[in-house]
Amino acid sequence: MATTRIGILSDTHLTGLTDRFQAQVAACFAGVDLVLHAGDLTSPAILAAFAPKEVLAVHGNMCDRESAAALPALRTFKVGGFNLVLVHGDAFGYSNIEERLFTAFGEADCIVYGHTHRPACHQLGGTLMLNPGSFTAPGRHGAPPTYAILTVGSELAGQICEVTPWP
Repeated sequence: MATTRIGILSDTHLTGLTDRFQAQVAACFAGVDLVLHAGDLTSPAILAAFAPKEVLAVHGNMCDRESAAALPALRTFKVGGFNLVLVHGDAFGYSNIEERLFTAFGEADCIVYGHTHRPACHQLGGTLMLNPGSFTAPGRHGAPPTYAILTVGSELAGQICEVTPWP
């Protein structure tokens, strides 16, 4: 079975492309087949940084009108026979967000979400819950920006990674 590597990010909160963002994208997502953006990209202009890779994105609560009009709030799709859900998550609140997402989409093999700026990668029931954290902003207590890699083969395997520091 062929393996697919998916790069996942969320909560970039950028209004346009920057040299720093483009360099970090090139370093972090060089070896992926597909990119998922779990919302709060703010402007769809930043999606150009991933060309020519395929990108699936959703809008979040901090996106501009153009993003909200161009991107759905939810995507469901299959990769390698696995059912995936991509959602920002703001409609599910902040506390207990994973339980609420699981209640809504627990039939999925993997739920990818953002909104909290806190990375997570673990099983809940039979579902992989995957939040890449914030790609551009430091996390709680100065934690480094993060993203995730999801490997799809005979099973799903997720990994949280730190964004390559900018010199």
